[in-house]
Amino acid sequence: MAVDRLQELANHYDVIVIGSGLAGMTAANYLGKNGRKVLLLEQHYNFGGMATWFNRKGGHIFDISLHGFPVGMIKSCRKYWSKEIADSIVQLKSIRFDNPQFTLETTFDRADFTNILIEKFGIKGETVEAFFDTARGMDFYDDQTMTTRELFEKFFPGRTDVWRLLMEPIAYANGSTLDDPAITYGIVFSNFMSKGVFIFRGGTDLLIRLMKKELARNGVDLRRQSLVEKVIVENRKAVGVSVNGKEIRGNAVLSNANLKKTVIDFVDKEHLSANFLAQARDVRLNNSSAQVYMGLKKGEAIPFIGDLLFTSVREDFNSEALLSKNITSRTFSMYYPSIRPGSDRYAIVSSTNANYDDWANLSDEEYKRNKQHLIDDTIHALEKYLPGIRGKIDHVEASTPRTFEFYTHQVMGATFGTKFEGLQVSMDLPKQVPGLFHAGSVGIIMSGWLGAINYGVIVANEVDSYLHSESKETISR
Repeated sequence: MAVDRLQELANHYDVIVIGSGLAGMTAANYLGKNGRKVLLLEQHYNFGGMATWFNRKGGHIFDISLHGFPVGMIKSCRKYWSKEIADSIVQLKSIRFDNPQFTLETTFDRADFTNILIEKFGIKGETVEAFFDTARGMDFYDDQTMTTRELFEKFFPGRTDVWRLLMEPIAYANGSTLDDPAITYGIVFSNFMSKGVFIFRGGTDLLIRLMKKELARNGVDLRRQSLVEKVIVENRKAVGVSVNGKEIRGNAVLSNANLKKTVIDFVDKEHLSANFLAQARDVRLNNSSAQVYMGLKKGEAIPFIGDLLFTSVREDFNSEALLSKNITSRTFSMYYPSIRPGSDRYAIVSSTNANYDDWANLSDEEYKRNKQHLIDDTIHALEKYLPGIRGKIDHVEASTPRTFEFYTHQVMGATFGTKFEGLQVSMDLPKQVPGLFHAGSVGIIMSGWLGAINYGVIVANEVDSYLHSESKETISR
């Protein structure tokens, strides 16, 4: 007998949040903490969106997201979540690169990168400083026509080895390419250059558990396996949602779903101007990902080979090649027992950027065969750094863009959301349908966990202002 996930709902909410990615959860928590009555709806059985995990037999736990975010997460989590969460964020000290152009280890911060660029790559100090200052000074209101390729060419003409060092980790962090606007690169890169790369000690499962605890403390009604079908619009305003076949009413709706799904699927087109709808349809989706999850047998161990390992056999960096199904570049995230205190287990997650179309139309047999090839090829690549690792692995499986589409309902499995133009559509949605807001991975906000949390707060403030103005309007009638 099916469980009714919507039992004992309130008759009405101030805000209904669709989706529990970090932007949706942070917005819900912020609004709940400010006294708003909030309902958070998640279609999956786990909360967290892409910041999630899964368990497998034999005591294996695998984190989905590539671990690594800027130091700004500490401040944002302390301010918008809790001290307990903020205090569990720790730095990863060893980021390694190994490719035909260079091999090096770094702490991935400005001081270390400056030394590497000057001493290893022979770049003049004043050029390095000018580049860092330019990247750090970028914001949404800057020139949006300069591409990252043009930015690199300006400071490091023809030096594709330098481009690779600067670009490859960011491409894995947010899906950006050399031909995206430079600001989508510069803002994210500068965040990391502040103090390096960090991780949540205890694993994503602990992080989401602590976030759910904080949400409950702030009165947020949490419902999982609750699939939203439509946003209800009456008198040109968003007044609720249809979820699991039921209508739920609220004064405002905040969607943390994919932008295109929010605009095109959730809202009937008569409520949107033809121009806005066309603009939304034209928004390009970012790429997706493929991952291989490898869990070691109980009692097996591996030596420390770095926290993040960016590997490639390709002669030079190429954004299109990074997405190819014929994989030449991949990142290994190493999960040592210290990442989950109290555990003695090791896990490794390989991540590659991927094109949805390469996987979407394969037959079941072709799909199965291609996933197995992905697994075998990944383990073979890993054996260069960990000889004999194949014999130590107890569990292995792979995810593809089809996997991400199935579990997250992201259009085309777009794990990195939309390209830059999506940000304007996201920001303009409440002008089309008052009371309907969007917070998710769009444009320069496609900066992983930190960008999601901060955008959630920005939009939550807009929701709060809207509710306040609506309340004043009701009183004045």
